[in-house]
Amino acid sequence: MQQRVIMTAGAGGIGRVMALAFAAQGARVHVCDLDEAGLGSVSQTDGIVGARVDVADEAAMDAWLQSALDDMGGCDVLVNNAGIAGQAGPIEDLSLADWKTCLAINLDAQMLTCRKVAPVMKRQKSGVIINMSSTSGLFAVPFRAPYVAAKWAVIGLTKTLAIELGAFGIRCNAICPGAVEGDRMDRVLAAEAQAKGVTPEQVYKDYASGTSLRRFAKADEIASMCLYLSSDAARFVSGQVIAVDGNTETYHI
Repeated sequence: MQQRVIMTAGAGGIGRVMALAFAAQGARVHVCDLDEAGLGSVSQTDGIVGARVDVADEAAMDAWLQSALDDMGGCDVLVNNAGIAGQAGPIEDLSLADWKTCLAINLDAQMLTCRKVAPVMKRQKSGVIINMSSTSGLFAVPFRAPYVAAKWAVIGLTKTLAIELGAFGIRCNAICPGAVEGDRMDRVLAAEAQAKGVTPEQVYKDYASGTSLRRFAKADEIASMCLYLSSDAARFVSGQVIAVDGNTETYHI
């Protein structure tokens, strides 16, 4: 059966790789993003429909989700991928506005999608919800309070929905990526290297040394876990928080 997939932030980075992986398996995929160039590119792939939507805009999200549900006649897999790094710094320097923005994109958007899609999955008596958390949702990290708070909350939301929706045949799990290779991480490494007066390669080594496998994840490794959790092979896996991080031993600070 052709899977019907709805995914936030599917035009770039990990989201793009996941969207393309689903499409390669013959799924119909609706993605949203703010990156118009990325949307134009990913939408050229057969089976993928892209729309420019701000995940923090409740009305826009409801309209996009309804359009996707109407177009596909339902939803088999919901992937909540949207997220931002948020403001960094000591708690006394954080602004409430930046705090709220970080939680709106990393957490509230997941509530908005689940609220809209859950009734459809209940009627189908089937469905898979995958929420993207982070290793920051498993470890306390100084100077990243908004992001960490949001990612820990995603895990609580995931476990709650697994209980709430399980009787309807709906599974809900969270994926916790560690550092993932790509443009976004390159920018993080460059900024930290400049601040510390070292090379990006040294910062990479510092991050990677905190994992048992001594390297960053690749986006397709995150996508592979997403595909597995969406498949019948994982039909009895729900309420789980699965790190794809090479086993974090020490968290880089």
